[in-house]
Amino acid sequence: MSIQPTPYLLDNLYWITIIAVIVSSASAVLKAGFKQFDLFGVIIIAIATGLGGGSLRDILLDREVFWIADQVFFIASLLSAVFIFILSRFIRISSKLFLIPDAAGLATFAIAGTLVALMLDTPWLVASFMGVMTGTMGGIFRDILCNETPVVFKSPLYATVSWAGSLLYIYLLYREVDLTIATIMVGLLIFTSRLLAIKYRLSLPKFKRKD
Repeated sequence: MSIQPTPYLLDNLYWITIIAVIVSSASAVLKAGFKQFDLFGVIIIAIATGLGGGSLRDILLDREVFWIADQVFFIASLLSAVFIFILSRFIRISSKLFLIPDAAGLATFAIAGTLVALMLDTPWLVASFMGVMTGTMGGIFRDILCNETPVVFKSPLYATVSWAGSLLYIYLLYREVDLTIATIMVGLLIFTSRLLAIKYRLSLPKFKRKD
């Protein structure tokens, strides 16, 4: 399955990616801030989070890395990091608040990653996994740089909802559902599913070894 990169599609992809970069970078600042990192450290982690997943996707797909092709994405990540860094000095923020922009980043990057892969005529199953990787790798980079076990490996239904959402997104596009409607539907579904999984501690079975 492939999608032709029409101006309408490219415009949608651009704004989806901008939103994904901003919210993912914000989640990194909220997470890294509680490690008492300085401004430079927070910015580096925010940029790695906001741009990391998409960078890896583009490298694997042999595509020009998105933020190198258009530095607006880099600037958006940088400004998001600085804004949240300053805001946190005036407003008390819960240590768990990063999970909200993290869920938003997961949703938007999953959609963006899937779209990019489909535009390059990638097989649908691989395209869905590119959505998962784009949505989760930034958070993995963030947690590793914060010297923590990545959330994706231990938190309730993280990559699972991303992959399910990516597959649903591909199905809706295959059924010729309007791109904007499909994007909003799947984005909200991934976002709310992730938050509900956190609230009710829904998760896949963990590995257990028989003694």
